[in-house]
Amino acid sequence: MNFEFLELTELRKLLDEKKVSSVELAKYFLGRIKKYQDLNAFITVTEEEAELQAKVADDYIASPGENPFLCGIPYAAKDMFLTKGIRTTAASKILDNYVPPFDSTIIAKLKEQKAVLLGKTNQDQFAHGSSGESSAYGFTLNPWDKTRMPAGSSSGSGAGVSAGLAPYALGTDTGGSIRGPASFCGVTGYKPTYGRTSRYGVISMASSMDTQGFLCLSVEDAAHIAEYISGHDPKDASTGALEVPEYHKNLQADLNGLKVGLPKEYFLEGMEPGVEKRVQEAIKQIEKLGATIVEVSLPSTHYGQMVYAIITPSEISSNLAKYDGIRFGHSTAEAKDLLEVYNKSRAEGFGDEAKRRIMTGTYVLSAGYYDAYYKRAQKIRRLLVNEFEQVFKQVDVLLTPTSPNVALKSGLAQHDPIYAYIADRLLVNCNLAGIPAISVPCGFALPADGETPSADGLPVGLQIIGPQWGEQKIFNVGYAYQQATDWHKKHPSI
Repeated sequence: MNFEFLELTELRKLLDEKKVSSVELAKYFLGRIKKYQDLNAFITVTEEEAELQAKVADDYIASPGENPFLCGIPYAAKDMFLTKGIRTTAASKILDNYVPPFDSTIIAKLKEQKAVLLGKTNQDQFAHGSSGESSAYGFTLNPWDKTRMPAGSSSGSGAGVSAGLAPYALGTDTGGSIRGPASFCGVTGYKPTYGRTSRYGVISMASSMDTQGFLCLSVEDAAHIAEYISGHDPKDASTGALEVPEYHKNLQADLNGLKVGLPKEYFLEGMEPGVEKRVQEAIKQIEKLGATIVEVSLPSTHYGQMVYAIITPSEISSNLAKYDGIRFGHSTAEAKDLLEVYNKSRAEGFGDEAKRRIMTGTYVLSAGYYDAYYKRAQKIRRLLVNEFEQVFKQVDVLLTPTSPNVALKSGLAQHDPIYAYIADRLLVNCNLAGIPAISVPCGFALPADGETPSADGLPVGLQIIGPQWGEQKIFNVGYAYQQATDWHKKHPSI
């Protein structure tokens, strides 16, 4: 039996009915990871740990009582999540030999569920990027076309789920790093409200925007996983105290009475025609399901990229200061004094993109420039938040393209420092405002260059944005859409 593209409810049923064991599932997916290692979706494969965790899950399943929903089901985790006793690199050579002494809160929650960790996925270094090309461990390839990027920074998680290497994979999203790969790889990608999931034990990029979510095969899967990884964490003061709803029990396929906004600023001039066509078809489908479509405006959207490009490096500069070659991580073997230890360790360990962002952020925060750049950027960020709050008084959710284009050729972003900020222009505003969003597959389109091995083209993503703590609303719209279509059931032939 093939398990690679079964949704979580199907895997749960097979495990509960003893038609497959967790050990068999783990070995099956580990075999696929090995078979398709050319995708470079994983940095570390945890074969021994996975089999041990699977045996524990099988013993639990064999005992009387109801099984936790994720018990025995394999998953992967972006290499930003600390994993006790398992190397965690953030795809950077400065952490090449780092083995954490504790688990991140989300990994600990999945351990409580007796989920089975298959390994740590590839990514842009320290999550700096939107292509997967800044990893110190090489590019991740897109399973739909191996000459193309899977987007980033959660590149390995997106490619891994798309290729059937794991049923779901954890990711982080600071400016679109889950939703971008979801769009390019044809899977479902969920970014929660800031504070809905814990940042504790997750390597920081930009602390005021970092959110922890995942990529999976369907919105129904997303609703289940979100329940188990969300909630207040006393170790993370930024987490909200609101009770986590039972999202999967409240999924609705009927959208009657729902108001859906189309922000005109998100339908960019120059969007690839095939992408626009598929997104418009999805909007019509959602209207057929009973939703009322309303055009709205978010005039400060245009400034989002610039605000993000100032605030993000500033926070990166602060967060990466601790990697000094002394306390943990890479330490140079050739240093005459303490200053050389600092300088050489960081020069050898950090990649070009990390260095660019450190220097940019340090400049922005320096005396004489803080008021001119950082303070102004934060004021515009407040305007963005206010605009979203006002729009969500008119509508329940927003619909936009996830990306104005399909997957681009690999290598385009490697030496282009501006690429990430341009690529995420439809995504960063959600992070600046701290609101939830999900990307779902909505069809295929030929790329602008016309070069693709598939006659149908490459995946297109539809982004559904909700108000703060409005996860149930975006799940409901995504679920209704996926009940009426089968785009999320299309998978690459690899």
